[in-house]
Amino acid sequence: MIPGMNPKQMKKMERRMKKMGMKMDNLQGVTEVIIRFEDKELVIPNAEVNSMNMMGQETYQVTGNAIERALDEEIEISEEDIELIASQTNKSLKEAEEALKSTNGDLAEAILKLS
Repeated sequence: MIPGMNPKQMKKMERRMKKMGMKMDNLQGVTEVIIRFEDKELVIPNAEVNSMNMMGQETYQVTGNAIERALDEEIEISEEDIELIASQTNKSLKEAEEALKSTNGDLAEAILKLS
């Protein structure tokens, strides 16, 4: 839903959009949205994301409060995560830590990388 729009207005807008061949959906289950720039990134936790399809062109609307982070920040990786990756992949703790750093702390991606 678009902020500040009451449900009645939203229904009218959806009907008009449908007549014009436009379709708008609210994406469920979004936990965060990250927009990366060369020197920073905007992280929007608990974002509300709507997708709109118009003549085959997909457009996304993101609503939420953004937090700005510098990209040169070192990601903190817990010892538990390192041990988990090492045990799941039968690799050394050093290899597990390097894999986690290269994947920005993404556990699943680190396991895939080492497997």
